[in-house]
Amino acid sequence: MDLSLVPKLKNLEANNFFLLAGPCAIEGEDMALRIAEHTVKITSELKIPYVFKGSFKKANRSRIDSFTGIGDEKALKILRKVSETFHIPTMTDIHEVSDAEKAAEYVEILQIPAFLVRQTELVVAAAKTGKAVNLKKGQFMSPGAMKHAVKKVQNSGNNQVMTTDRGTMFGYQDIIVDLRGIPEMREFSMTVLDVTHSLQQPNQSSGVTGGRPEMIETIARAGVVNHIDGLFIETHFDPSNAKSDGANMLHIDHLKSLLSRLVDIRQTINQF
Repeated sequence: MDLSLVPKLKNLEANNFFLLAGPCAIEGEDMALRIAEHTVKITSELKIPYVFKGSFKKANRSRIDSFTGIGDEKALKILRKVSETFHIPTMTDIHEVSDAEKAAEYVEILQIPAFLVRQTELVVAAAKTGKAVNLKKGQFMSPGAMKHAVKKVQNSGNNQVMTTDRGTMFGYQDIIVDLRGIPEMREFSMTVLDVTHSLQQPNQSSGVTGGRPEMIETIARAGVVNHIDGLFIETHFDPSNAKSDGANMLHIDHLKSLLSRLVDIRQTINQF
């Protein structure tokens, strides 16, 4: 597994998965630092390369009164402080072309949201910053179709690209993970499984996305067994009161035990 696209990743263990984890959105400095500190301790002990993830703003919301952020610059500065405090790389979403250069000043990885992965100008703008780019597979796209998004990054002069599967729409209010997509996408990019977003139940009549967090370990195990390069897990000290995506988050108190079991599984399958 080549993680040279993120030079600040530490504790790389050959044949282990890496972790993208953090809150859905940056809600404040204290919460971000607490989540990062807790996760750094766990991943250092388990020798899992770790990237802190937090959105500096949320643009894809169902309701106009949904939480969208605490202010762009304020949130981006918090992401920089997380990186400098714990010496770890950070990742955030971008939604507009103008976000690319702005966010690139603060983080190591720019993430293209699933709804926007076909937006050529946005993908190219992210690529041209020279930062690593994480392309989330559209819920409406086949795994194989993601190679065209990857090519947009590469043809813009940037080979620092990975893809993330976050499930596929199944009817109006459910998402499924097609595990056949993992080996397919790994043929053309390093691939991540977004465990928590794969368990969303979107388009609820309330306008607030639901989820099935009790299935987090099931999906994560499936990814690890199928040689996923990385796992994406949103986590929080109080998911029920998180300002975004709380319904499908993992409570941070359960993170260590989950990751310990997943590392054991990866070590076991590496013997075969």
